[in-house]
Amino acid sequence: MLSTTVGDLPLDEVVLELGGRSFAILHTGAIVSHADEERFLRGDDVKLPYGIVLWPAAIALAHQLAAQDLAGLRVLELGAGTGLPGIVAASRGAKVTQTDRQELVLHLCRKNAERNQIAMILHRIADWTAWDVADRYDLIIGSDILYAAGLHPHLRHIFDTNLAPRGRLMIGDPFRASSIALLEQMERDGWTVSMTKFTLGPRNVGVFELGR
Repeated sequence: MLSTTVGDLPLDEVVLELGGRSFAILHTGAIVSHADEERFLRGDDVKLPYGIVLWPAAIALAHQLAAQDLAGLRVLELGAGTGLPGIVAASRGAKVTQTDRQELVLHLCRKNAERNQIAMILHRIADWTAWDVADRYDLIIGSDILYAAGLHPHLRHIFDTNLAPRGRLMIGDPFRASSIALLEQMERDGWTVSMTKFTLGPRNVGVFELGR
C-alpha cells in the first residue's frame, strides 16, 4: 500500500511486465473478474470513479502495444483512465496524446507517466459528445470504451474525423454485447477487423484492430 493519493482517494500500485520492461501503475482499484465488476458497478464498496480503476481491457491493450514498434507514430488515447496503454505506447516511441473528460483522470495519467519516466505525453480534456479535436492520428486506442450504445455515434465521428489515412484503431474490450454489435456494424461498413484474445485471470479480453 502506498502513502499517495489522487484527490482524497488512496492509491494502490501494480507492477506489470510488458515487452521486457516493468511499468508501475497507480490506481484506485483493480477489476479482474466479472464478480469484481458487478460489485464495483453496484457500489457495494466505497464508490470509486470508474476512470481511475485498472480494467482488464487496459492491461490487454498494453500487452498488445508493448509488442509493436510505434516509433514516430501519432497516437490518440480515448478515455485514458490510469494511462497504462498510452504510457506503454510512448515507451515504444509513439507521440501520445491522452484524453479524458475528467481532470482527475488526467492528473493520475500524469502521475503514472512521471512514475515510469515517460515525459513526452500530451494530456487534454475532451468530451466525446462535444468533440473539438481536429488533429489526425496514425493510431487511435481505447480500453473498454464501447460499453454504451448511445455513445457509438460520437465515437464513430471521432474515428472518421481523427484517424489519418491508412491509420488504425486498437481497442481492448471484454467482449461486451454492445461492443461486438458496433464492431460488426463497422465491418459491414467496410472496416477490416482482426482480434487477438488475451486471458487475464478468469477474464477473456479481446484487442480489436481496425483499419479502413
